[in-house]
Amino acid sequence: QVQFVESGGGLVQPGGSLRLSCATSGFAFNRYAMSWYRQAPGKERELVAAVTNSGGTTKYTDSVKGRFTISRDNAKNTVYLQMNTLKPEDTAVYYCNRGYYSAEYIYWGQGTQVTVSS
Repeated sequence: QVQFVESGGGLVQPGGSLRLSCATSGFAFNRYAMSWYRQAPGKERELVAAVTNSGGTTKYTDSVKGRFTISRDNAKNTVYLQMNTLKPEDTAVYYCNRGYYSAEYIYWGQGTQVTVSS
């Protein structure tokens, strides 16, 4: 059974940093690209960042380029999202899923809430 367990969110002031983690199980993690998504209230879920199965190639949505870094540890079946210089518009629930261009798995984890506010 495929599972995604996101953690690391919280309340942070503008300009602050957070590191999100997504622990996975139920599939061969090192064979799949992984992505982070976010969904703000009243908005559709959007792809934030993606990384290939080897970790060698990444991509980011324009609004987070230069501030967020996606990485993975294939030995721990975990993908990370380092978020720096956070802005109020980064406030959302953050999720991970398999895939590089779109979410490949129909089910989602519970997500982790990120709130950027002074």
